[in-house]
Amino acid sequence: MIHPASLTRPCAAAVLAAAIAFSLPAGAEQLAAPAGEVVLTVSGAIGSPNVDGVLALDMAQLQSLPQQEFETTTIWTEGVTTFRGVLLKDVLSAAGATGTTLALTALNDYQIEMPAGDAGAQAPVIAYMMNGAEMSVRDKGPLWLVYPYDSNADFRTEQAYARSIWQLSRIEVID
Repeated sequence: MIHPASLTRPCAAAVLAAAIAFSLPAGAEQLAAPAGEVVLTVSGAIGSPNVDGVLALDMAQLQSLPQQEFETTTIWTEGVTTFRGVLLKDVLSAAGATGTTLALTALNDYQIEMPAGDAGAQAPVIAYMMNGAEMSVRDKGPLWLVYPYDSNADFRTEQAYARSIWQLSRIEVID
């Protein structure tokens, strides 16, 4: 193993850059500034901002991240509903989030907090489509943090329901 003190500054910088690049998930790259209307901002303890210290995402950028689709029933909709969106963990990864707590805020400033570690491989999902159509503000959109409630009893709890914030517009990552 090479000791970092034995490296010259340009070499050490290259090693550090390579280490950071290899720590990103496969296919992840820093996102450019949004071209369209911003639908979600991620701020706070992040390492990959794209505009003025925040990660600002338009709908096309959100849709460029790995996609999830599932069917489930909810306590707010009738019958089985199909949701399409992006795992919260993938948005946090794109932002280079390093904090331990998330403050998620809706368009009307309603806010919930949750541990960042609860953003898992199955849920929650930041949905932007419901039953094949983009969601309007009137229909809990344009973004709704949802869980595949029917797939796991852990997603049918008061805690999961309380975290299912609709009209999501901002995420602050807190140390």
